[in-house]
Amino acid sequence: MTSPAIGVAFDTLPAEPSTAQLKRELRAAQLRKRMGAIALIAPLMIFLLVTFVAPIVILLKRAVENPEVMSVLPKTVQVLAGWDRHGTPSDEAFAALADDLAVAKEQNVAGVLARRVNAEIPGSRSIIMKTARAMPLQDAEGKRLKGTDAREALVAIDEHWGQPEYWQVIARNGSRYSPYYLLASLDLKQDAFGGIEQVDEEQSAYRTIFARTFMISLGVTLCCLLLGYPLAYWLSTMSERRANLFMILVLIPFWTSILVRVAAWMVLLQAEGLVNKSLMLTGLIDAPLELLFNRTGTYISMTHILLPFMILPLYSVMKSIPPSYMRAAVSLGSHPFAAFWRVYVPQTYPGVGAGALLVFILALGYYITPALLGGTNEQMVSYYVAYFINVTINWGMACALGALLFIATLLLYGVYRKFAKIDVSMG
Repeated sequence: MTSPAIGVAFDTLPAEPSTAQLKRELRAAQLRKRMGAIALIAPLMIFLLVTFVAPIVILLKRAVENPEVMSVLPKTVQVLAGWDRHGTPSDEAFAALADDLAVAKEQNVAGVLARRVNAEIPGSRSIIMKTARAMPLQDAEGKRLKGTDAREALVAIDEHWGQPEYWQVIARNGSRYSPYYLLASLDLKQDAFGGIEQVDEEQSAYRTIFARTFMISLGVTLCCLLLGYPLAYWLSTMSERRANLFMILVLIPFWTSILVRVAAWMVLLQAEGLVNKSLMLTGLIDAPLELLFNRTGTYISMTHILLPFMILPLYSVMKSIPPSYMRAAVSLGSHPFAAFWRVYVPQTYPGVGAGALLVFILALGYYITPALLGGTNEQMVSYYVAYFINVTINWGMACALGALLFIATLLLYGVYRKFAKIDVSMG
């Protein structure tokens, strides 16, 4: 017989939760966990968006942005939209140009237009500024000139307005976005009708600059690989304590300012520097070598600066390779060198690829070292990016050069990823 107390106790027990309630609680717990993870990484994501993603987006946008002509000459661009670009445009276009230049004079923006047009037709800056100073075009009664009178007045100010080339430049740049800067960075240009063609031979320079940049970067990468591979292998064969000690010596230059290291190399490589004096004392040379302000000095300094970026990936990969592999190959009758080349070296390919990619990409964007240690024929793309930003204030050209370097970097990384996957699948 059940007592009343026990019956009451069983009646007050909570009911078991249903399956739907358990699922809701599980989803709520997962949601809280996910939101907690997002909250933890949110500061890093915001920092990357502000300092990395946003500047790249602005860079790519500015490389194709071409607002000067459209913003200063809106009426002229609108009239020229239906022009076939043969001969000179209609009288309405001349009147619209006079109105736009009068407004540009009042707003003091004629210089922006003049600088932009001068980039395509050298000498046009003085023409535009002279014409803007003569604005507005009015008759004796103070009325705005129209039609044929506006055409004759502009041609009277400067006869170049009677030539179609200047009007073709305005019509060609009537859109806010155009490939002008990107094409100019590749020594290309648009003709009067929008077709792409080569620039004149005396104006062609950027392809040579890009080729020089890639050749110097490739040379520095090979030098770092030739020096860093044996050093990384030597460190990987040491005990952990000795390896850490020598790794500190490798990283000491890495922690030193680039300007300090470049200045040190300028002292060492000069005609009366330590390098030339040492070579002359040993009798290897009779006269000082020219090691500064040429490609030799650029290679030496850049290799010294970027060498740790090659050693660290190589060392991390080599340290993970068991020494028993080499011993097993030798015990099976292989020559030590053949065992090293056929067994050990293939296992270091990931480190070689990572180090070479890292050094090459960093070398592509180097500015200080070639600028201080190299001559006029050793300047890389980054030098001209700085030139367009600091000297000519041509942000479009600077961003176009930077965008091409960025695209080249992405392509190199894509090639590396492809070959890395192939190596992994073959392994």
